[in-house]
Amino acid sequence: DCKQLAPIWDQLGEKFKDHESIVVAKMDSTVNEIEAVKIHSFPTLKFFPAGTEKKVVDYNGERTLDGFTKFLESGGQDGAADEDLEDLDEAEEPELDDEDDQHKKDEL
Repeated sequence: DCKQLAPIWDQLGEKFKDHESIVVAKMDSTVNEIEAVKIHSFPTLKFFPAGTEKKVVDYNGERTLDGFTKFLESGGQDGAADEDLEDLDEAEEPELDDEDDQHKKDEL
């Protein structure tokens, strides 16, 4: 459950806090609904790879620091759910300035 995961998630954030291309973030989907992102259970873990494809990878691996680390370091491959990737093309997203493209990061 969410309370058991919180300390592991905090450790993961600490581990990757200085990483130049990975952001570990939390979002309460009960108050921040995003139409294009489907939540099936709590906690739901999703990986948003940087880039223009706007894909989302569901995490289905071990909910351990080691499992999350392998998932991030594999670019969302090791521990990914078997189902198809979600597509965020339908999501409303603010336009970014061209210079912001240089600072894109993967998010989990």
